[in-house]
Amino acid sequence: METLTQYNQADVRSYLKRLNVPTQLVAISSGGKWRAGSGDTLNVQSPIDGSELASFNAAGREDLSAVLETAVDAFGVWQLLPAPRRGEFVRRIGDRLRDKKNDLAAVVTVETGKIMQEALGEVQEMIDICDFAVGLSRQLYGLTIASERPQHRLSEIWQPLGPIGVISAFNFPVAVWAWNAMIAWICGDVVVWKPSEKTPLCAIACQSIVQQVIDEMPDVPPGISSLIIGDGTEVGQAMAAAEELPLISATGSIPMGRNVAQTVAARLGRSLLELGGNNAAIVTPNADLEHTVRSVVFAAVGTCGQRCTSLRRLIVHTSIAENIVSDLRRVYKRLPVGNPFDAGVLVGPLIDETAARNMAAALQQAVEQGGSVFAGEVIDHDVPTGGVYVAPAIVEIGFEAPIVQQETFAPILYVLRYDSLEEAIQIQNDVPQGLASSIFTNDLCEAELFCSPAGSDCGIVNVNIGPSGAEIGGAFGGEKQTGGGRESGSDAWKSYMRRVTSTVNYSGQLPLAQGIKFDL
Repeated sequence: METLTQYNQADVRSYLKRLNVPTQLVAISSGGKWRAGSGDTLNVQSPIDGSELASFNAAGREDLSAVLETAVDAFGVWQLLPAPRRGEFVRRIGDRLRDKKNDLAAVVTVETGKIMQEALGEVQEMIDICDFAVGLSRQLYGLTIASERPQHRLSEIWQPLGPIGVISAFNFPVAVWAWNAMIAWICGDVVVWKPSEKTPLCAIACQSIVQQVIDEMPDVPPGISSLIIGDGTEVGQAMAAAEELPLISATGSIPMGRNVAQTVAARLGRSLLELGGNNAAIVTPNADLEHTVRSVVFAAVGTCGQRCTSLRRLIVHTSIAENIVSDLRRVYKRLPVGNPFDAGVLVGPLIDETAARNMAAALQQAVEQGGSVFAGEVIDHDVPTGGVYVAPAIVEIGFEAPIVQQETFAPILYVLRYDSLEEAIQIQNDVPQGLASSIFTNDLCEAELFCSPAGSDCGIVNVNIGPSGAEIGGAFGGEKQTGGGRESGSDAWKSYMRRVTSTVNYSGQLPLAQGIKFDL
């Protein structure tokens, strides 16, 4: 098989060197300076073959206070810089990302195990959000509102919020940070980032790129971008509790999000949560089946089923279920699983052994609950030794099975059957999560019903495309236990600012609202 990049630890160092990452890796970057953490040793391994990529001391809770002090000081300067100038800063980051796209994507592949095409797509997503944010920096519009009082101007203004905390997950180690950081920066905020401990090299590379842009812009305070790599239960919870961070944006599991939300709420702060998905797609008899199968496979097995928007549940009309399942099995049998750097491979490894155990446990529960499992076995031939490679699984099961209510972060596709579209929509909505959904149909009425208030209850509602692969132009996020947050495009920027209602009286008189008389 042709190898796009000969993967080994020496190459990882070469990627990082071209990204201007310091030779000595450390856990903290703040105020333009890198320094070691005070926590336990963090050993970074590649899911491709289990090899050690780096080892350094993680940050501890006690390291956070200095980072926050730097961020607060930087905010005092950054919020006063005109928004278009802040946009110029983001534009330059986008240019650096274009120049370093291949090297950063290679680091993403090494640390996450996603195939290079997907890693390149993730870096492109960073570039796209930079472009979006640059335009947005001249469009942070407020409102002029008609006042009931003569010679009064009533308006709504958006102001910078403050330092914000970003807690990101391993599966999209650079894009989700970029969604938050680029928008936050043009809004006048500064960013403190705690990445997943599973993908710290991606974060160090991104921080290095940002630091290079800061160094070439004297009016940009170095403290607008801080990185702190540490344990989520320690450093992450300390960030959630920090009064200095008025907003915490957190991506991860539902239990993690619940802990973050409760901690932030206890201090009456804001939280922006993007949590579990358990996403579904409905296939009606009016669907183009060839198109549907291609879409379903990409959504179900891409990133080895470890996307927030991965397709978990396929809800198929009884009349076409056998054909769909037969076609899916035929494609699954020939899915190329292996080293994500190899040309032609479509499915890389799971992130670690824990993910493999969770997948095996879910498949066992499915069997116990009456499901029929196709594939799903561990692959130990023609793949790199030391990685965890699995065959994506198809499970035919009843929609009432308890396992269907859970999201397993692995390539398991539950196939559920239905008789009426109303029943299918009920099945789709009858889970605790509400991130992404889709319907495959060429019937306009079916599509419109699915997109209507009587249809999907998710934050993302698609027609004739799977639940994966969101563009940055729209707001990204979901409902129910997915957390209710919105990141990226549309008007998600408002989460990163504070709203001010302003009344200016230029009448020389003192008319009170609602006609109140208060004569002295």
